[in-house]
Amino acid sequence: MTDPTQDPRFLRDPYPAYAAMRSTGPVQSVPVGSGGHPGYVVTGYAEARSALGDARLSKDTAVFFAGKKSRRRLHPAVAHTMLACVPPQHTRLRKLVTKAFTTGAVKELRPFIARVTDELLDQWRAGERFDFVAGLAVPLPVVVICELLGVPEADRPHVQRWSAELFAAGQPDVIDAASHAMADYMTGLIAAKRLAPGGSLLDRLISARDGDDHLSEEELVSLAVLLLVAGHETTTNFLGNALLALLQHPAELSRLRDDPDDIPALLDELLRFDSPVSTATFRFTTEAVTLGGTEIPAGAPVQVVLGAANRDPARFPSPDLLDLDRDAAAHLAFGHGIHRCVGAPLAKAEAEIALRTVLTRFPATRLAVPADQLDWRRTRLVRGLVSLPVVA
Repeated sequence: MTDPTQDPRFLRDPYPAYAAMRSTGPVQSVPVGSGGHPGYVVTGYAEARSALGDARLSKDTAVFFAGKKSRRRLHPAVAHTMLACVPPQHTRLRKLVTKAFTTGAVKELRPFIARVTDELLDQWRAGERFDFVAGLAVPLPVVVICELLGVPEADRPHVQRWSAELFAAGQPDVIDAASHAMADYMTGLIAAKRLAPGGSLLDRLISARDGDDHLSEEELVSLAVLLLVAGHETTTNFLGNALLALLQHPAELSRLRDDPDDIPALLDELLRFDSPVSTATFRFTTEAVTLGGTEIPAGAPVQVVLGAANRDPARFPSPDLLDLDRDAAAHLAFGHGIHRCVGAPLAKAEAEIALRTVLTRFPATRLAVPADQLDWRRTRLVRGLVSLPVVA
């Protein structure tokens, strides 16, 4: 199967390709899946939702790849995160971090998010060109998750670089090296915090490790890396995709400019319309499963394409239309089931504050280049812009 991330047309707009795939069947076999095994791709909404919630589709990558030779050298703390495990281990790990991302906990962070947003936008002068991705969408989530975890300010540029390198599609050596750099850094930070404890989320996880929560040292490092990476990479893409969608739909943009208080209610439609995570992370069948009328044998990799599912007309009529009056709360951009994104409330708070601030401070914001000249990230897992030049 050819790699669609090498096709600029697919990167710019993957949705016609997804629609074509879905029209021939919501679940399809593909000649080569992960690791050279025959695999299956899910593009229908009902089938994707079912797959995401089905315990027979396991995320335990250690089991799947056991005994299979690979040249990959990912650090174990990155290869075997909470995303790549199943209950009861997953239940135990998730319970340790959920409290940090409740609506109440996120509410306490809102003043900090607003302050950082304003400081970043102070770099933008009306009438000047501004890269929304480099200037706001990348640094805001990085600063917020680093603040939450207790990563020192001086270390944040390194964390940002390693995190971006973990998504370097087609560059396995770069990804592997970044995984070791990130895990080694986090191991050192944990050691430093043990000597000088603070009040961050990472400090609380260290207390759990050193207390009675049966958290191993590798699990601690793995949780810290996962929260750091997942806590900002996807939000960066959410911010860029959401602003671009609005800039390409002037009537909707005008509506939000006139009434920014509508923004919170419309975030779900923006997430559905151009999902920041286009494909869910790896799953495989532990036994034979019938999905969308397709028989999937045991041991087969299954790729759930969230971006395609969110544009399924059977669930969302006129799916290629950005409809701010649509009830899109059932979108799958954050996943579904026990692995649904734990940081969803934080991502939505950051997006709401960022979009509100941009539309309030720079109401004349518009694209500085034609949309077909925008550069998209070359990766299948996430969907996001390399840069978004705007002017106001």
